[in-house]
Amino acid sequence: MLTLPPKVTPRAFERLSEIGANADGKALRVGVKGGGCSGFEYEIDLDAPKDDDLVLEGAGEKVIIDTVSLPFLADATIDFTEELIGARFVIENPNASSSCGCGVSFSM
Repeated sequence: MLTLPPKVTPRAFERLSEIGANADGKALRVGVKGGGCSGFEYEIDLDAPKDDDLVLEGAGEKVIIDTVSLPFLADATIDFTEELIGARFVIENPNASSSCGCGVSFSM
């Protein structure tokens, strides 16, 4: 079975550039852990890449995903959005069967 890696939008890479992530030796780490109101929860943080991370690059910036989280994020889209409630990185995940209202927690 072919597993497609996540995609990162130009807007997400642009935001990483604005905050100077790569200049500080950091990348946007996107991960999945058990928990949250729907069973799984996204973890989004700035971190240094590790040897076994999948590295997605664009506009001189990096998004990294650990090997354990990768199957949960197959073919997902990582984006950045600015709304009235705030600005944040968001994940559109076709693998999620449901998600909570805040978009941080999901189930499969």
